[in-house]
Amino acid sequence: MEWLNEPASWDHSADRLTVEADGETDFWRVTKHGFVADDGHFFHRDVAGDFTATVEVAGEYGTLYDQAGLMVREDAETWLKCGVEYVDGVQQVGAVVTRGVSDWSKSPLNDDPESVWVRVERTGSTVEVSFSRDGDDYVMIRQASLSEAERLRVGPMAAAPKGDGFRTTFEGFSVETE
Repeated sequence: MEWLNEPASWDHSADRLTVEADGETDFWRVTKHGFVADDGHFFHRDVAGDFTATVEVAGEYGTLYDQAGLMVREDAETWLKCGVEYVDGVQQVGAVVTRGVSDWSKSPLNDDPESVWVRVERTGSTVEVSFSRDGDDYVMIRQASLSEAERLRVGPMAAAPKGDGFRTTFEGFSVETE
């Protein structure tokens, strides 16, 4: 696995990745605010064809837009990020699909869980995003068309757009190919 925008501090051992997300980092393109950011942290591997990627995410969220989860990426203009984002003082499970411009969907997790499992399933050009509170029972939150590319990069993602950064831990990252 390799980094797109390696953070200043991180540790990877066995099936655990701990990241200190650098402050003022993000992935976003144009929508509403007119800016482009492509400097969040993305620890990835190439995957061909259809797959299911899963990871458990636990973050010390505290500043608006602190975020961690999974990313699926073709290039700077075609990608998906999904997982937990800190908005309105609570964790929100959500997804951003970017094909030239970003969109955003989110839903509050009012109990601020200690961790959340995130899953992305790719079938052809379609991606389906689900989350779980226990790693067994998943709820779909998004289905979208992403890319026809044969190979995409897949892995954990973290960013801290507004603050000085925060710590997040990813456990059990796996990719199963079809």
